[in-house]
Amino acid sequence: MELYEKNGNIIYILNVLKKYTDEEHMLSVSQIQRKIKEIYDVQIDNRTIRRNINLLKYKLDYDICTRDENGKGYYINRDPETDFEPGEIRAIIDNFSYANYIVPSIAKNIIKKCKNIQTIYENEKIKDYHIYANNSKTENVEVIKNIEDISNSIFLNKKIKFEYWKYTITNKLEKKIVSTPVVSPYAIVYNKQEFYLIGIKEGQTVFYNYRIDRIKNIEILNENISIKKSKSEIQDFAESSTEMFGGKKEEIEAICHIWLLDTIFETFGRNVTIEKIQNDEEHFKLKVDTNPLGFKMWAMRNIDLVEVKKTLTLRNELKDVIKKAMMKYEIEKDVN
Repeated sequence: MELYEKNGNIIYILNVLKKYTDEEHMLSVSQIQRKIKEIYDVQIDNRTIRRNINLLKYKLDYDICTRDENGKGYYINRDPETDFEPGEIRAIIDNFSYANYIVPSIAKNIIKKCKNIQTIYENEKIKDYHIYANNSKTENVEVIKNIEDISNSIFLNKKIKFEYWKYTITNKLEKKIVSTPVVSPYAIVYNKQEFYLIGIKEGQTVFYNYRIDRIKNIEILNENISIKKSKSEIQDFAESSTEMFGGKKEEIEAICHIWLLDTIFETFGRNVTIEKIQNDEEHFKLKVDTNPLGFKMWAMRNIDLVEVKKTLTLRNELKDVIKKAMMKYEIEKDVN
């Protein structure tokens, strides 16, 4: 046992430096000694601590500031190549706290891991961290494993088979497996807090998006992907998939209210054309190459702020939707 403790000396010292020191919180050799005894119940003499700190600094290239350099004590600096900054850790914690694609229990474990790589002083700043969000997280615990399996299948150039579910209404609201497709996977994309698989279903030749949180029981098949797609083809499909509806792109023109300007870039990226309208400060003309069905869904969500001009087919589809909606609200119904 004594041999193992001696071999672990440098690890004990490194862990204490990482967890309990920074530029504002330096430790003396005696304080490091006491902290190791407190945490690991191991006694290390001062000379051994100094020797191991020198080994960490000069042989293993840890950026440790010593008492000889600052006149106060020892602390370790973050390695910009490998260590996260506090703001980066906070961004990761926020992402997993609010992301819909991951179940709360897994998010909690990931957040715990993030906190474990910070100093106690940084964790003190977020000790009262609270999540302010509605209860919209997935219940599918397989999401992280799905991402791993899909990534492996893409690397191995293998097809996959899985169960795909959606909500259905029978006597009650429930989730139902609606298909068990065999799919050639090409990429994973992230859109509006959800991960999607870009793939081609067996027997088809066009891309389709699958919500990864609706995928269960992935099986990597011993069958190679036969349809070859270039990175540019995959990227073109991903960029044209408005509201994650894929398909052939069309040039669409619309008059939009100025309130939508930021949303335009968030939804369609920067591959859009924005033109000012003469003598109209409240509206602009939008031109974008995208999937018509996805644009239709986006336009319907902003129906009072968007007027589609082109294509004529899409304009007529929206007019028909508006007429039918008007009829529903114009018909007198007994609401009692």
